Amino acid sequence: MSAFLALEDGTIFRGESVGAAGAAFGEAVFTTAMTGYQETVTDPSFAEQLVCFTAPMVGNYGVAAGRAESTGAHAKAVLMREARGPEWTSWLQEHGIVALTGIDTRSLVLRLRDGGAMRAVAAADELDEADALDAVRARPTMEGAALVAQVSTPEPYVYCDAGTLRVAVLDYGCKRSILRRLAGAGAHVTVFPHTVDAEELLAYDAILLSNGPGDPEPLAYEVQVVRELLGRVPVLGICLGHQLLGLATGHDTYKLPFGHRGANHPVLERRSGRVLVTSQNHGFAVAPSESADATHVSLYDGTVEGFDFPELKARSVQFHPEAGPGPHDAWPILERWVVEVRHAA
Repeated sequence: MSAFLALEDGTIFRGESVGAAGAAFGEAVFTTAMTGYQETVTDPSFAEQLVCFTAPMVGNYGVAAGRAESTGAHAKAVLMREARGPEWTSWLQEHGIVALTGIDTRSLVLRLRDGGAMRAVAAADELDEADALDAVRARPTMEGAALVAQVSTPEPYVYCDAGTLRVAVLDYGCKRSILRRLAGAGAHVTVFPHTVDAEELLAYDAILLSNGPGDPEPLAYEVQVVRELLGRVPVLGICLGHQLLGLATGHDTYKLPFGHRGANHPVLERRSGRVLVTSQNHGFAVAPSESADATHVSLYDGTVEGFDFPELKARSVQFHPEAGPGPHDAWPILERWVVEVRHAA
């Protein structure tokens, strides 16, 4: 079936449908990761987004249940130069994801890089192009979008009860690989919804602020909870959790033009001078800062990629140390944190 992608600037990209029928509205973004397509689509941080893969061939090594980062798909649509199947395309259909192949992804990425991430629709139905553009332009932008509520767990649950260090995870859209890494490091892991209050969390030995989708600035309640935890219990933030820690400590966040999404992003660790190649997925960032608390910076645009507040028992990273998928330069961060908290207890 013929299909198309319509960007809010009026650009139309045509292709063929290999996924579910329908029209998927969201923000068109791109990721430069060469692998991890299933992990990407099931990552809650991609909620309300149409994901373009820069890799020229997607689906060539199939799918596996163990690669999923959540219980379902969160990306609204998948945009590919060449989709390979049948496992991958069948999986897309089964999960109700609009998916287009034959898209000129090189031209699309250049358009998004130059014009920024845009509102868009991927249409694999009878939607008229003119009507599609009108509908796209009527939709809200990602700025101001508080999306955590639609991906957070509704109730607390125990992920792993075998560890001795009790870690509470605030679920803003947490990836399974983060939970697996915590459990593998010997932590007893309990996951809480984003609406939990600080007093309940203080019963635990340490708190992890997870990744998640959307704009951090509207999340006033979540920021206040983080602020109430500081100095009282060890805290580690990842991705959105890093941004919330930044807001809680007086730093500013803003929307990046086209985001950082991929598995090859260079980050400078200021203390050692070492450059880490990292896995990233975010459209908002903490503004550049010369503060001594800013321990890591992006070598692309100088945005803050890490904090350390020893007096507040808090630290964070913008990138993904669980590397699901991605390079392992930052792999030790989670395990090292668990060990440090256990020894300090």
